[in-house]
Amino acid sequence: MKWSVQQIARIAGTTSRTLRHYDEIGLLKPSRTGENGYRFYSQASLVRLQRILLLRDLGLGLAAIAEVLDHQPDAAQALARHLDWLRQEQDRLARQIASVRRTIEALEEGGPIMAEKIFDGFDHTQYKDEVEERWGKDAYATSDSWWRGMGAGEKAAWKERSRQLGSDWIAAAESGAAADSAEAQELARRQVEWLTGIPGTPASGPAGGPGGLKGYLTGLGEMYVADARFAANYGGEAGAAFVRDALGIYAAKHL
Repeated sequence: MKWSVQQIARIAGTTSRTLRHYDEIGLLKPSRTGENGYRFYSQASLVRLQRILLLRDLGLGLAAIAEVLDHQPDAAQALARHLDWLRQEQDRLARQIASVRRTIEALEEGGPIMAEKIFDGFDHTQYKDEVEERWGKDAYATSDSWWRGMGAGEKAAWKERSRQLGSDWIAAAESGAAADSAEAQELARRQVEWLTGIPGTPASGPAGGPGGLKGYLTGLGEMYVADARFAANYGGEAGAAFVRDALGIYAAKHL
């Protein structure tokens, strides 16, 4: 079965112009182009478009999306990983919705607000088990205490610093900079400075030590590439690989 560009645009909630642009840059080629120039799309094209839209929702740019698709040709396998992430997000959003509903009901009825329930789905503890498994319960407890001790302004500033660092990594990767370039190595220095400022991680304090920090950086670099949640912060798998390589070079030279 074949679908026209107009049909796909309507079904997918996008525009014919967007689909034509995807064709022009080689991101989504039609399965057939008629003599009259009309584009037609097959089932495989629809699956690819679904993956493109999912990755776009994660905040990836078109160049990063193309790299992800090229490095993950098995659509079913890639979508299965994405489905796991979507289910986690679904659970988190469901808890947020229920929490907000309870707050509205309490405000409308004049009833008490349950402090234990009001922030369900909003906290940053969703990775608690992962952190404790990787680095121990003390690591999580220390970093959690540090975060909760911050004021709203401090938290906002820290988040902006993190966002800017991720944005600078993406820009460097997309510019074609080499992992051992001065630009990439300065970003690696900033990344290490950022990581060592988070109490409780192996990167902070004497407990980590130079050797510990080197191994920590290496492990983080591999995790950035392997886990789509983290890779998305660096523009996708290719961007995460750039960060991994730059951190590895920095660690070898300075730690």
